Amino acid sequence: MSTRTTRQKRRIRILAPRTLTPGAARARRKFLKFFPGGFADETYIDWERDYKWAAHERWQETLEPAAYRRLLANEAFEEIAGTAVRIESRTNLLFSFEKMALRDAIKTKAGARIFAEGLYDFLWGRGGDESRFERWCEAVARLPRRQTRVLTWPLVTVFGFIARPDTHIFLKPNVTRVASKAYGFDFHYASKPNWATYQSLLDFASTVRRDTSDLRPKDMIDLQGFIWVQGSDEYD
Repeated sequence: MSTRTTRQKRRIRILAPRTLTPGAARARRKFLKFFPGGFADETYIDWERDYKWAAHERWQETLEPAAYRRLLANEAFEEIAGTAVRIESRTNLLFSFEKMALRDAIKTKAGARIFAEGLYDFLWGRGGDESRFERWCEAVARLPRRQTRVLTWPLVTVFGFIARPDTHIFLKPNVTRVASKAYGFDFHYASKPNWATYQSLLDFASTVRRDTSDLRPKDMIDLQGFIWVQGSDEYD
């Protein structure tokens, strides 16, 4: 998912867990074929991790919780929304039409307010994961739209992934569906963003974490990267 310059591969000794399903074993082999050093492989870091972590670091510099709360208190909704969009724009996680749809949605103060307040509530608000995610989907659905809809899985999940990669994961539907089928994981997908599908994705990520524990995935960035390798035609 990034501009690629292949670095010299360095093989490391990796011991797989003793019990893996055939799909999980095939997924490991595919990942290690491209990245023999696992999640510490220099090429993997260059291609799949560095730019996502850089986006997270930029988020931490400008929109960490205390700073975000101060901006909300000052009703700086356009600043919050604009900063979030600029941080994401330096990645290739969203398609160009999704980026444009979001920029259109936050052009007005009303749209920026819905986005800014809804996103803070999702990331750090009250209640459990399910209720916060559902409220975030409802907020995104209320955003103004011109032509392209903004309530899509990539748009709903990208900011949680950038802001809190310890907790949230990014969903590219087609890639994830291909990956889960190849892995043998029963991914419960529905095209309209909903908690059951997101919970299923988190369960998939948890399964991958368990099955790749010897490779030492650091966070959801690594788990999403592993899933991406399984389902993307970039890695056929």
